[in-house]
Amino acid sequence: MTDRPLGRRPLAGLAAATLLPASPARAELPAALTIVVAFPPGGALDLLARLLAERLAPVLGRPVSVENRAGNGGVLGAEAVARAAPDGATLGLLGLTTWTAMPALFPRLPFDPARDFTPLTLVSAGALLCVANAETAAARGWDDFRALISWARAHPGKVSLGSSGQGTASHLCLSAVNQATGAAIAHVPYRGGGPAIQDLLAGKIDLMFDVMPALLPLVREGRLTPLAVSSARPLATLPGVPGMGSFADLGLGELDLVTWNAMAAPAGLPAAAADRLLAAIRLAATTPDFRARLRSLGYEAVVSGSRGELARLIEQQRPVWQRLAALAGAAPP
Repeated sequence: MTDRPLGRRPLAGLAAATLLPASPARAELPAALTIVVAFPPGGALDLLARLLAERLAPVLGRPVSVENRAGNGGVLGAEAVARAAPDGATLGLLGLTTWTAMPALFPRLPFDPARDFTPLTLVSAGALLCVANAETAAARGWDDFRALISWARAHPGKVSLGSSGQGTASHLCLSAVNQATGAAIAHVPYRGGGPAIQDLLAGKIDLMFDVMPALLPLVREGRLTPLAVSSARPLATLPGVPGMGSFADLGLGELDLVTWNAMAAPAGLPAAAADRLLAAIRLAATTPDFRARLRSLGYEAVVSGSRGELARLIEQQRPVWQRLAALAGAAPP
């Protein structure tokens, strides 16, 4: 598929996630803060932002709200963060493709991820989960991922996969799977994970390859059938669901994708305010109840040891996801 593994060891060097968080430094912040989410309510990123906002407000001693600014595969919400005043009032919870792949996907991107954000800290990480509508899976004999690929090869263009938008991690992962296996699964982009899940449950699309928080409850209810995870190895959360390492014969032995989400502020935020926000987010994201809640949803809570550490991770991951973007051939919708 490529001359190098795609996404191998994507979170190497994140031992800082186990460190005790520092106390928030004193710095002036606005009376209220808003976390912008670039997708509609009901998706995994929205859920994560709301869980974090609940815990961040008491740490900072001021209200923290969530605002959904959906559209264009996450571009509109990210642009809102990039264009906001650098005073600490506006933060963005951004997925890794915003930081790494967007410039390759959107030639006329209205902001520069490397220039227009102040990276603060990682918040969470997790593999993508491939799920099928349970009734569709039963009718077509998709009792595992290999059976799905076999059926898709035999019925080109007859299997549809919904994503949270053009150029998102789920879209890029699908492109890698199609390229490796020749499955020709059709991509159906949505304005966010929530609307895609509703159509998946209604049988309007067949599959999703997406982050787990919004999918696992429906798997546990039996409404969605889990088929595989995008990491090379199975996850403890879903021990019976194989990772991509089990499908080397399908050309997927090198695929090992773990996505992450990180908090950003607009560029130009004073260092004292950025450091206070970093410390406060680390406190909120390392509480036992936050960690346990995320783990039950298939995420791991991870935080950065410093703002520079997150910046270095972004630089490490950019080539990986830009290669996936090239496979996708994605263009602005």
